[in-house]
Amino acid sequence: CIRLDNTQQAHTVAFLLLGNHIPTRCVLQAPDISVADAQKNLKKSLEKGILKILSKMGISLLSCYHGAQIFEAYGLSKEVVGVAFTGSVSRIGGMDLSDLQREAESLWVKGFPEKALTKLEDYGFIQSRPKGEYHANNQTMSKLLHKAIGLGTGSKADPSAYEAYMAHFEAAPPHVLRDCLQLDSGRSPISIDEVEPAAEIMKRFCTGGMSLGAISRETHETIALAVNRIGGKSNSGEGGEDPIRWTVLDDADSNGKSASFPYLRGLQNGDTATSKIKQVASGRFGVTPEFLVNADQLEIKIAQGAKPGEGGQLPGKKVSPYIANLRRSKPGVPLISPPPHHDIYSIEDLAQLIYDLHQINPAAKVSVKLVAEAGIGVVASGVAKANADVIQISGHDGGTGASPISSIKHAGGPVEMGIAETHQTLVRNELRERVMLRADGGFRSGRDILVSAALGADEFGFGTVAMIATGCIMARVCHTNNCPVGVASQREELRARFPGAPADLVNFFHFVAEEVRQGLAELGLKSLDELIGRADHLKQRDSPLAKTGGLDLSFLTTYAGEAGTSSIRLSQAVHSNGPVLDDEILADKEIQDAIRSQGTVTRSYEIFNVDRAALGRLAGAVAKPYGDNGFKGAINLKLTGSGGQSFGVFLATGINVHLTGEANDYVGKGMAGGEIIIVPPAESPFKAESASLVGNTCLYGSTGGRLFVRGRAGERFAVRNSRAEAVVEGTGDHCCEYMTGGCVVVLGTVGRNVAAGMTGGLGYFYDEEGDFPEKVNTEIVAIQPVVTAAGEQQLKGLIQQHADKTGSEKAKALLADWSAAKGRFWQIVPPAEKNTPQANPYLSAEPGVEAAAAPVQVAATA
Repeated sequence: CIRLDNTQQAHTVAFLLLGNHIPTRCVLQAPDISVADAQKNLKKSLEKGILKILSKMGISLLSCYHGAQIFEAYGLSKEVVGVAFTGSVSRIGGMDLSDLQREAESLWVKGFPEKALTKLEDYGFIQSRPKGEYHANNQTMSKLLHKAIGLGTGSKADPSAYEAYMAHFEAAPPHVLRDCLQLDSGRSPISIDEVEPAAEIMKRFCTGGMSLGAISRETHETIALAVNRIGGKSNSGEGGEDPIRWTVLDDADSNGKSASFPYLRGLQNGDTATSKIKQVASGRFGVTPEFLVNADQLEIKIAQGAKPGEGGQLPGKKVSPYIANLRRSKPGVPLISPPPHHDIYSIEDLAQLIYDLHQINPAAKVSVKLVAEAGIGVVASGVAKANADVIQISGHDGGTGASPISSIKHAGGPVEMGIAETHQTLVRNELRERVMLRADGGFRSGRDILVSAALGADEFGFGTVAMIATGCIMARVCHTNNCPVGVASQREELRARFPGAPADLVNFFHFVAEEVRQGLAELGLKSLDELIGRADHLKQRDSPLAKTGGLDLSFLTTYAGEAGTSSIRLSQAVHSNGPVLDDEILADKEIQDAIRSQGTVTRSYEIFNVDRAALGRLAGAVAKPYGDNGFKGAINLKLTGSGGQSFGVFLATGINVHLTGEANDYVGKGMAGGEIIIVPPAESPFKAESASLVGNTCLYGSTGGRLFVRGRAGERFAVRNSRAEAVVEGTGDHCCEYMTGGCVVVLGTVGRNVAAGMTGGLGYFYDEEGDFPEKVNTEIVAIQPVVTAAGEQQLKGLIQQHADKTGSEKAKALLADWSAAKGRFWQIVPPAEKNTPQANPYLSAEPGVEAAAAPVQVAATA
């Protein structure tokens, strides 16, 4: 055991636990609080923080975490790591024991001064303070940038102000690894007239995945308009996108106003507010066929650079009716976005999602977002082999400011190391020319672009600085919904204050591109193609600071070898799934005629388990002209055999599928409409209600449609379901996990942990064995009998449809003795549903009268 005298946060204790140390005593001196209360508060905070770290690392027991060495050390010398954290990853060296001693002594002096403290000193670890730790995003920086781009002055760019902006960073202390590097090609400078034009450089610019909801509609659309003007690519973030944004503007007047977007300014005819990169996270929140087929690129977010191991959570007060509609949820309901490693357990799962996206939109490139951490190179190699077109590398800098401090501090890694490892590993494995590398991580200037290019990046993402360029003043209250300039708020009165226009951000991008051109000219290079991947053009700077003096950045300055031409990678064709069953279906003239004329057609096909993502391309062909629910015809398909992974993926309204046989995992993934019926062959010797007919994770992220299975399903049935309805005759563990809408009826036994994280929708479960309440996770939901006429009508109606469509003997038996069967059903009621007619027997039938809160009863055994 050790005595720990500098415990400022949970991370400190967590790191010591990893190194086989057990802290037993903490010393704290603070005014206006007793020692006992201070110790109690500190203990509670540390325990909560450590539990959160365990959770996001996927570790259940402290004993498993103890000594696990899952951290990477940045800025500690081999001497320190060898003594205190033997075996931990440390690739760049840093402070030795004498450096740490000096820092500890300086903090001790501040903590125990000769003169009694009147208040605790704020070192600026969270917010920028005049005498505290340096923050790259600070109010001085934002004011300089606003002046340079002409924010609030009619978008009149001021080159001299941008020079002051650059000088501000040149005078700043080193705060990221790239500040410790300098560019040196060994060539003589050339005229800037010989360098590729700014327009070509700006085509490589993208914006980060900031979701509509976390930021306002005005901010989100202004950023997209600006990036589209320069030929770059904006990112939707998760949460879907309004179809109006896919139209080309043709009604802008001389004042830059448009009836299509009346709340925006500075518009031009020919503008479009679409996000060319549409993020699907793991495939949830607004991810529909229509959304997917209108993308130029589709991004799978494996993790967030700013807070790896965690998903997002949009607070209920930011879920306005508009946001709720886009996300297929309800206003005011908190939208939990669990970390994607809850869904993607292996490279095979990821490869399947890549395949699904290529299936529905064969013209869109698929990108995979990874975190810059040790081992990213190996993961990136797997992603490249899994047929991705783009790999996004996200550094620890970023986030909209809505994340808890404990989520973003000491999480993720420097983007420079992520780029270098990924590029070097892909080159060694001869995979570099298969994929583009896109990087983001606090980029704010042309110099950031040049260094990242030398490390290996082909494209460059801007996040927080893009928000600043549209008006953000760094108030750091994003999570409260009270942004004073309407950049990160859903409140109408605050959004009305939004000051930005697309031209402001365009001005910023022009300044950055010209700075890149100037830097290339000084290096004697004519284009970014000549710099990308040339880490030998980087050298480590001499540093006067003790904290950076011990760094060894040779890892970053190692040349990986010939990697091909970047511009060729940017223009290469989309990777293909090859021949698929959908090609045969779409080649049928009558099916094409039915799509074109919204007619009716019926066809029969055999299907095999190698037919993955079957019907996804058909769904895309329907959704492109008609949207998710606009098709008025009917395509009736009768299939026989074994459906492969993701059977019926992203199904659209009007496609009705009857499968006689079975199907693998992910049945109905992301379906937005239509109907899937799965029954066993008539000659099957087994009882349908006791046989598993479909695999795990069915109805994942579905936003509509219906599924009827005459048999059991695997684990995580209806996970992240938003609006689909389903009847199944039994499931494994984690049924209805993270549901936000829709309705699920289960006519047989289920596994444990039912309704974990479920915030919306309803579930009905037939309790055959009398133990169902013990299997429910009641952290959020309540359970009750079916106590309303509307609830009974919903339940009985779905069971009747199940019996009619599948011929289920179990459904028929329940309906035959309904009075007895009804009493054995439990209803799962999340908070969002407690005042609905299906769940609340006290709901007033009088229009305009608010419902009484339902006294939903939780079973005593739950």
